[in-house]
Amino acid sequence: MHKLGQTRSSHRHNHLLLTPDTFVRTTLPGMKACSAVVHVSPAMGAQFAQYTAEIEAGGQLGGTTTQRFIFVLEGAIKLEADGKRGQLTARGFAYLPEGLAHTITATHASRLAVIEKMYQPLDSAAPPRLLVSSEDAISSHPLDDDPALQVKCLLPDEMSFDFAVNTMVYQPGAALSMVEMHIMEHGLIMLEGGGIYRLGDSWYSVTAGDFVWMAPWCPQWFGAIGKVPAKYLIYKNWNRNDWSRSDWKGRK
Repeated sequence: MHKLGQTRSSHRHNHLLLTPDTFVRTTLPGMKACSAVVHVSPAMGAQFAQYTAEIEAGGQLGGTTTQRFIFVLEGAIKLEADGKRGQLTARGFAYLPEGLAHTITATHASRLAVIEKMYQPLDSAAPPRLLVSSEDAISSHPLDDDPALQVKCLLPDEMSFDFAVNTMVYQPGAALSMVEMHIMEHGLIMLEGGGIYRLGDSWYSVTAGDFVWMAPWCPQWFGAIGKVPAKYLIYKNWNRNDWSRSDWKGRK
């Protein structure tokens, strides 16, 4: 049914809500039997790119010149990297360092959450390593001592990594304890359930399948609503101070 121009999607100067009814698919370089829904990229002003890759059985994701994080939403993939080969199924994930040649082939029709970012090296830390694991293998911990709000940190808390990716699960009625405003930006995919997100001065209903981008210092708050837990996958830049970037040198 035609919705006569109506959508929950919204684009403001410091945040973005993309709902599946507005998704547009495209093909990125190197993809075979694969398409991408690009949710956010530097074209928006973000310092990273995030997209959902939809791959047919036998299709391939294609390469990248940046570091890459993948999370299997549905299906199964074969990953070949650094002379090793493995298979990832739903909730499996991998971190691939910048410059590491790899291939990702779907063994079944699959959907992947993909995050790509130029790596910001740190003199005091070695470059990050290849990491392959599953969300199921990660222990959760409560946020702010609230057992109804559980976090799983998918990447190690090591200075080598310049971003973090977590899953967060809210029991019905659970909510962040405060409105957050901070230097980190976020990319977020709702995986299960739903609730209410405050972004800037706006309030949005969100549900599984939605994508949210939050710019630095965007006021943000979430509360779970419904009879089932709400869960999302969230990215944030981490372990770096952006004001030390080399492209700042000489600015006045």
